[in-house]
Amino acid sequence: MPRKQLSMNAIQTDSHAVFFEDAAIEALRDHISNTSYSRIFVLTDHNTAQHCLPELIRWIPEAASWTCLEIKAGEAHKHIGSCMEVWEGLSASGADRHSLLVNLGGGVVTDLGGFVASTYQRGIRFINIPTSLLAMVDASVGGKTGVDLGPLKNQVGVINQPEMVLICKVFLKTLDPRELRSGFAEMLKHGLIRDADYWRQLAALETPADAVAHIRHSVALKNEVVQQDPTEKNLRKILNFGHTLGHAIESHFLGHPDLETLLHGEAIVIGMILEAFLATRLCDLPEHQANEIRDVLLSHYPRVDIPREHRPEIIRLLIHDKKNTHGKVLFTLLEQIGKATYNREVPADLLKASFDYYAE
Repeated sequence: MPRKQLSMNAIQTDSHAVFFEDAAIEALRDHISNTSYSRIFVLTDHNTAQHCLPELIRWIPEAASWTCLEIKAGEAHKHIGSCMEVWEGLSASGADRHSLLVNLGGGVVTDLGGFVASTYQRGIRFINIPTSLLAMVDASVGGKTGVDLGPLKNQVGVINQPEMVLICKVFLKTLDPRELRSGFAEMLKHGLIRDADYWRQLAALETPADAVAHIRHSVALKNEVVQQDPTEKNLRKILNFGHTLGHAIESHFLGHPDLETLLHGEAIVIGMILEAFLATRLCDLPEHQANEIRDVLLSHYPRVDIPREHRPEIIRLLIHDKKNTHGKVLFTLLEQIGKATYNREVPADLLKASFDYYAE
């Protein structure tokens, strides 16, 4: 859709639009009514089938027929086995290359659904309707799709863009406070890497629920970065602040039977605190800014106990980070709040010291 036709209720990316609220409902209805899809499929998980699908049904034109496919909820089911179930469901229901897959759910559903659509019969079109705060501000822009490989995050996937993304705050009413906090973490990250004033605005909020009013700004910030580097060769790497160590921590807690699984945002918060410390040693981030980051984040996210004996295994997991090249583990770090740098190597002794900083 041309930029000049978009209102404040939409953001244009290089390939599609992100629509908000009433404009999202109208865009979906128009798209389905004006596109000759052979079949329409809606992918949900168990939770979104119960809490979100009834709302979506109200949006779909009455004349359109559709089929629901459902996967199990949670990061533990973001794997190739779930893809097999969806691929087989599509095939058994007669999906062809002119079918549409509508992904209704959080980041697991939109990531996995986008990957399934991108690979089924070498690619069918898809629409993402994120239903969690995390998915709205993170997965809504950029076209990253994929699944985990065992406990290792997002090791299999492709970059492929949806037809459109539809963001409606009504779905957030179904979330518990912990899920809202998880999404809030990515919004705080956007401020830290790109917009110091935005960081201060978010830092002043009393609760993560208050951040809902700022969703559009986070989407706009991420879109600004992705448009300059769609395939993550350079600048887009700044979006990984907190994710190098955060993903390793998330993977470790996901795969260890004695540890409680962390939500994505909870792990990324730990990663941002650790990597803020690293930045004070490697990028001249002022120590008072690192302490500010730690204090603000810990005011919303309880400190997680990371047993000392588990830390070497977390550090070993860094070798699987997707930013690595030629055997080197590369980090995105901060030069100051609001300005990030990337492709920074970190000595092993500093990695160990960063965990002590978090635990103080």
